[in-house]
Amino acid sequence: MQGRIYSDQKCSVCNSRFKHDDHLRGLFCPNHPDQQATKRFRVKFGRKTSRRFDNYKEAEKFLDGLRYEFDRGTFDTRDYQKGQPLGFQTLSEKWIAVKKKEIKPRSYNNLRNYMNKAGEAWGQQNIKAIGFGEIEDFLYAQDVSDKTRSNMESCLHSFWEWLRKKNIIQRNQVPDFPEISFELGWRRTIDKETQQALLKEIFKISYKINPKIWLGIKWLCTYISIRPGELINIKERDIDKQSGHIFIPLPKENKPKVVPLLNEDIVILYSFPLNHPALPFFRHQPGISGVKADQIFGPRYLYKWWKKACANLGVEGIDLYGGTRHSTALALREFATPEEMRQAFLQSTNKAFERYFRIEGEETKGTPQLTTKGKPSKGGRYTESPAGR
Repeated sequence: MQGRIYSDQKCSVCNSRFKHDDHLRGLFCPNHPDQQATKRFRVKFGRKTSRRFDNYKEAEKFLDGLRYEFDRGTFDTRDYQKGQPLGFQTLSEKWIAVKKKEIKPRSYNNLRNYMNKAGEAWGQQNIKAIGFGEIEDFLYAQDVSDKTRSNMESCLHSFWEWLRKKNIIQRNQVPDFPEISFELGWRRTIDKETQQALLKEIFKISYKINPKIWLGIKWLCTYISIRPGELINIKERDIDKQSGHIFIPLPKENKPKVVPLLNEDIVILYSFPLNHPALPFFRHQPGISGVKADQIFGPRYLYKWWKKACANLGVEGIDLYGGTRHSTALALREFATPEEMRQAFLQSTNKAFERYFRIEGEETKGTPQLTTKGKPSKGGRYTESPAGR
């Protein structure tokens, strides 16, 4: 039979090694059958699987389990190696290291946080022993929103798919995953008239300090395919004044996109010398307290000026994302077809587009250039959007 039990103990009479006897269920001296091993047992199964035990019963039970798995065709020597190559934490660290090279820092930080929480729950548990029940229990034990819980489920699903593609596990060893439903939050928007009034106020209070503050917010109102985080990371080399395009090298969609500029913005760009290709276009000018010259705008810098303008005009409850991108998109629905709006957003999938804006579809004429226009409507409005976007 496959596998044997050994002992470091020797016969007290002749110093011979004890021999394993499956039928007698023990280890005995070949010369003195009354002499039996009582301690320091070791199970050896093939060349790579070995484990020590204090008593024979535990060793025998372990060996019987290995033989059962071998007969069923499910034996995997990795399950019993000291380094725990199939431990959850071991493999999750390898996956996270791969994702760090593939995705943006913010997305990477979210995945790392999710996997760290799962590691706290499962430790070095064998990934083949983690099934639907364990995953469901973990997800619903987290004190997070349903949207975040859904993101965590998606993260774990991607991890197990990576394990399958790496042939670390087989397809039938990928567990089922619970379906996590959630409702998208609602972000307040404004009409085009209010948006333009805020832009004028931003021009008034910030242009002398740095004209790119106003220009950045103006672009967020105009080019709804650009997100605030993508905008401030644009470098001078990403702007082509001659062709009139902005190149977004690392957008959320994970493939570069090119955004055409309106003629009025091309004219504005010619007032800014682009002599430093490697520097961020949206950077601080010299002489500003608290920041260094040529330092990139912080992630909340444009938001700070937006809120100042809102306070000056008495506009409440409107964040930068809702007041620019979302408000423009809502106004654009009155002029453009759904297909024209999809082109304006440059979204890679219909699902991604419809997640932000549910277009019922009045097939009216219009073009994405109409983001600079719009029919005013009274009062604030709300558009569906994931919280925190």
